[in-house]
Amino acid sequence: MILEVANLQVKASQTYEFEQSFHQASQIISSMKGYISHELQRCLEVDNLYLLLVRWETLADHTEGFRGSAEYQEWKKLLHHYYDPFPAVHHYETVESSQS
Repeated sequence: MILEVANLQVKASQTYEFEQSFHQASQIISSMKGYISHELQRCLEVDNLYLLLVRWETLADHTEGFRGSAEYQEWKKLLHHYYDPFPAVHHYETVESSQS
């Protein structure tokens, strides 16, 4: 399992619209091959900061499968105009976990 992590800084006046668009976009990503789950977390200290966590079966499922798909173009249309600055995305693998 690969964990995709993105800190999303949304334009301050557009957080409500972003959350509505993300709800729509989540249906796109959840239909993709290799998708396991996702979470969108809102920061308590900074109103327009979000943390996106997406679990994929493999790195290629995200970087090649999703990003190379027509569905990703729709995802971009729905979400990318909300970000300022555009987020960096990183991928992680588990080293240790307390989960069984």
